Amino acid sequence: MRQQPSVQFESVTKLIDGKPLVQDLSLSLQSGERVALIGASGAGKSTLLRMMAAVLWPTSGSLTVLGQKIGELRGRNLCSLRRQVGLIYQQDNLIPGLRVAHNVLMGRLGHWSLWRALWSLLFPQELEAARRALQHVELESRLWAMPGELSGGEQQRVAIARLLLQQPQLLLADEPVSGLDIRLGREVVRLLLELASQRESTLVVSLHSLDLLGAGFDRVIALREGSMIWQGPPTLLSRKLLQDIYGAEYRALDLQQIGTRNESEQ
Repeated sequence: MRQQPSVQFESVTKLIDGKPLVQDLSLSLQSGERVALIGASGAGKSTLLRMMAAVLWPTSGSLTVLGQKIGELRGRNLCSLRRQVGLIYQQDNLIPGLRVAHNVLMGRLGHWSLWRALWSLLFPQELEAARRALQHVELESRLWAMPGELSGGEQQRVAIARLLLQQPQLLLADEPVSGLDIRLGREVVRLLLELASQRESTLVVSLHSLDLLGAGFDRVIALREGSMIWQGPPTLLSRKLLQDIYGAEYRALDLQQIGTRNESEQ
């Protein structure tokens, strides 16, 4: 029997202030698949991720995430779905006024009662689990640090440690390596891929650094002006395709590290 997709878009359109951010999108993501989203600024990548995270609803069409129809869930059922979806943003993943231990333990909020969550602010619960998660991302020594004391790469690794405690079935990351150098960017993507593999979770990462596409993604999905214009394995990306995908932004891309084919090889 064929397994149900983790995510299913069926003719989905999302309008905000009358402007289409996603247009007539149909797409399936299989359980355990590792997908990279690419496209120019404003292509719709962030909107797509936020719909998958049940933060935004489709204006029209149908979106099913982990067997649940987005837009029809309310209250406890919506909270239950969000507990199964982990989302990392480009920045501001951590609460500045809380220590690293508390930020990591936020991954358990969906599993705790309100009383236990409040009590944990004074006396952190499951502290050893937080310590082990930080050890996994090589930040155990920063358990009691404040987020402002961490570098950008360290903050992203703390956010990944939080996901380790959350244990989501669907992992989403919105340009998580933006602002990081190549080495740190590769490390963050490696950790996300490793976490998805350990949990057999579906992973969707939007990337602006195209040299990271060969890090272990099964499929690349390219968006332009809210529409999907190409999908396939990273090895089939060509410079002509990238020019079609990025339009005016193509000239600003660093293509030296990208394993794209020349037009003559197509």
